[in-house]
Amino acid sequence: MSTPQTGTPGSGARASARTGRHALAGVVAAALMFGGAQFVSAFLAPASSPLVAAGAWFIDITPAWLKDLAIGLFGTADKLALGVSIGIMALIGSAAIGIVSRRWLRAGLLMVALIGAALMAAVGTRAGTNTVDLLPTAAGTVLGLAALRWLTTRAARTGATHAGEVRTRPAADRRSFLRAAVLGAAGAVVLGAGSRVVEAVRGGVRQVREAIRLPAPTRPAAPLPSGVQAPVAGMPAYTTPNAQFYRIDTALVVPEVDPGSWRLRVHGMVEQEVELSYAELMESGLVEADVTLTCVSNAVGGDLAGNARWLGLPLRQVLERARPLPGADMVLSTSADGFSASTPLEVLRDGRNALLAVGMNGEPLPLEHGFPVRMVVPGLYGFVSATKWVVDLEVTRFADKQAYWTARGWDERAPIKLASRVDVPRGFARLPAGTVDIGGTAWAQGIGISRVEVQLDGGDWREAVLAAEATVDSWRQWSYRWEDAEPGDHTARVRAYDATGAQQTGERADPIPNGASGWHEVRFTVG
Repeated sequence: MSTPQTGTPGSGARASARTGRHALAGVVAAALMFGGAQFVSAFLAPASSPLVAAGAWFIDITPAWLKDLAIGLFGTADKLALGVSIGIMALIGSAAIGIVSRRWLRAGLLMVALIGAALMAAVGTRAGTNTVDLLPTAAGTVLGLAALRWLTTRAARTGATHAGEVRTRPAADRRSFLRAAVLGAAGAVVLGAGSRVVEAVRGGVRQVREAIRLPAPTRPAAPLPSGVQAPVAGMPAYTTPNAQFYRIDTALVVPEVDPGSWRLRVHGMVEQEVELSYAELMESGLVEADVTLTCVSNAVGGDLAGNARWLGLPLRQVLERARPLPGADMVLSTSADGFSASTPLEVLRDGRNALLAVGMNGEPLPLEHGFPVRMVVPGLYGFVSATKWVVDLEVTRFADKQAYWTARGWDERAPIKLASRVDVPRGFARLPAGTVDIGGTAWAQGIGISRVEVQLDGGDWREAVLAAEATVDSWRQWSYRWEDAEPGDHTARVRAYDATGAQQTGERADPIPNGASGWHEVRFTVG
């Protein structure tokens, strides 16, 4: 008695191959959809790109703890990590749609249409977009639908059966499908590359920036005193180069704001609304200031802090023109990409170097750091003060308005905490036997650093040598020479004191909701 056959030899392999071809059809169709949309968006605003809109939407809905985790894991590469994650999800999703389309083409086409509609909705929610900005997503969706139908039809012909028999030309059909898939993939690459060419030719804002010559400040910053750099090899520069300055913001793609059309609107609880152009700002009598900026997500000992010489107009002068009304206690600043920050009104009027900055270390602001205009406010973490690409200042009250991150559970005022770190040696460094030079940085903005102490291997605290102080609004470096270091594993810990004598707390706190705290330590090996 014979055993019934459940399938012909090789049927499983053929089924897997067919599934793979349909998955490939979905991936290529998605590539054409997004490539086409990206190409059309190159002629419009960056926010019109569905990829940018989807990424920005994801950032907007990210809870504070996840955002802080991402920055902790990836640092300034957080946006690259997000892009890779979105790419992987898109790859998996498009392959799944291709597989669904094998049996239910209409279902696959409907899924693509729904995704296109969702992306159009995401584009429509971005700041500064209009109906025209929906065209790239619409065009890409149409291209994706056509590509999915075309490739699915070709994939279906490959290995099709008649009365249970395999067609006699499966190899030819496979070659035909693969040629179609390669053609589609090549088209997606061409569209993607074409969008970069269009952006490069248009160039616009970057070329405008390169042509700008900053005016001389009416109040220059004092020359840096001799000795601001601690005499320890490997220490970061006292003034952070622009290319090395940390960048943490919510913009997936850097906004390109034309200074010729830039306007700053000051309104809300004011006697007189004010509108300021870039040309007026540049002619308003700018001042220089050395100010250290710190991200609230900076972990204990982290590198999300940088020091620069900024050029800008004091914000108090702008507010004096607007004349805030009694009862106002907050300025809600808004970026060209929709980000907002809540800054205490008194901080912008108390005489500190709170600026509408146009220059950074002697050149116009880099696009990544807020060109054409950003806010720089000493003493507050960046998420409540350092709005890049700023276009709007609303004088209001904390009781009436919330900013981007405060609405997500972060502190609404967020003064920068007294902090210090060990920069040299790096963690787990191996050093030659003999004298060990230790160096680091400390900051207490608006107050200044009066003393730094180092603890070695849990022993007594030893006083470090302070480098010269340039200004209380910028960090101060320190050094310590350990001349009796013995071979083996060691730990160095640091703590600082501000100019009032207050000691940096050793109590550990996470960045959420108002900044990390604790004493930084590094482990290293001698000999």
